[in-house]
Amino acid sequence: MSTSTLSTAQATPDNPLLPAVADLAGRIGLAAIFLLAGINKIQNYEGSAQYLAYGGLPENLLPLVIVFEIGGALALILGFQTRLVALALAGFSLITAALFHNNFADQMQFLMFFKNLAIAGGFLVVAAHGAGRFSVDQRNRNVH
Repeated sequence: MSTSTLSTAQATPDNPLLPAVADLAGRIGLAAIFLLAGINKIQNYEGSAQYLAYGGLPENLLPLVIVFEIGGALALILGFQTRLVALALAGFSLITAALFHNNFADQMQFLMFFKNLAIAGGFLVVAAHGAGRFSVDQRNRNVH
């Protein structure tokens, strides 16, 4: 790796590009699972409604869950109201872990439970840190 390539990739006070790109990539990565889950719920509406019922929730909550997952994912990707959205998605991740992935005798459910905990942890970092440079939140902050 050349010196110029290395210096371009390193975050310094003069070059905040790396943390800005990492913030954006992290938001996209965390949001992707919710965007895809929301789309999947639309494509498999009946099965998704039955899965909600399996978790003890009324099936008529499904449209709200879909809007929450897709809307939250898009807001997070754009960096809009990022701290609030990240907190809400962290809570959602914890609730779904408790309701749908609580059969620890099943290895897959055990892993899904801890995956949800890890995702919630990622959202808490985003909530504490904020959206970063490439976000609607940052643009709005610069306007005011």
